[in-house]
Amino acid sequence: MQRFRRDVILKENLKINREIRADKVRVVRDNGDHVGVMPIREALELAKKEGLDLIEVGSSANPPVCKLTEYGRFRYHKTKKEKESRKAQHQVKVKEIKLKPNIDVHDFQTKAKKARSILEKGHKVRLTCIFRGREILHIDLGEKVLQQFAEELKDIANPEAALKRMGRTLVTVLAPIAAAKKKA
Repeated sequence: MQRFRRDVILKENLKINREIRADKVRVVRDNGDHVGVMPIREALELAKKEGLDLIEVGSSANPPVCKLTEYGRFRYHKTKKEKESRKAQHQVKVKEIKLKPNIDVHDFQTKAKKARSILEKGHKVRLTCIFRGREILHIDLGEKVLQQFAEELKDIANPEAALKRMGRTLVTVLAPIAAAKKKA
């Protein structure tokens, strides 16, 4: 048995060796073999005899499940699993496309094409219409441009939020339609 940094153990909410307060525990080896249900003293003696640590992994079970393993090895494998699970998750990013209320047709089509490629990758698009100077008097033009942009991309995206005015900008978010909905 070894001594470990207390702050690391507290951060992970793990109980190790003498910190386990249950009267009886279910002991499992590192490879998954079931040792049995035994009083905590016997489990601690077994761990000490084998030069291993007793780590409480299932505190909600009755009796709590404790693993007989080296703590450092246990933490290493746990962090490795967490990294693998984070890799498997798909991170949805929000990309921003800025427009002006008096945008030209070709510029509009170019930005729509770029937004389409972003949406096809599965990311969200934040459309921002920026008003400069006296353009703020014609918010209806900005709304019209954003609605036209959303209409242009309605086959692959849905507006996630209604148009929202924040100072001199008008903002909305387009989210890609799920692949299942596309096929149906």
